[in-house]
Amino acid sequence: MTAEAPLAPALHHGRLIPVTVHFDDLDALGLLHNARYPLLVERAWTELWQEKGIRFEGDWAAAGDACNAVRELRIGYEAPVTRAGTYAVHLWLERLGRTGLTYGFRFCSEDGTVTYARGSRVLVRLDAATLRPAPWSEAFRDAGRELLRPAG
Repeated sequence: MTAEAPLAPALHHGRLIPVTVHFDDLDALGLLHNARYPLLVERAWTELWQEKGIRFEGDWAAAGDACNAVRELRIGYEAPVTRAGTYAVHLWLERLGRTGLTYGFRFCSEDGTVTYARGSRVLVRLDAATLRPAPWSEAFRDAGRELLRPAG
């Protein structure tokens, strides 16, 4: 199978986080398994939020903004990843609401110029005691604003 991965526009928003595809991430055809894309995206987001001081350390009551749940995940596969190695995930926020957010992502080449998959995910901040939606903290909102994609 040969497919040309689409070239991406220059990176003008969000962050590019390096990720590693290992040999055992590939399926029987030698392609990155479809279930690995969301996992690698999650690892990239975890790294980014940890850089900003937002992390889960085993206590949901103390987790604050790290206490959240996925409401929706969408992903489109544009070209196959056919080998192990270093790639990147381009991350940004599309929307930052009071209790939820939508982020966009691209699974791409290490330099961000070639796109293999893209998608979005909706998260809802939860109250640890009730598991009902709760507002993001101001510190989280400040960190999130840096990642918002410009309108237009």
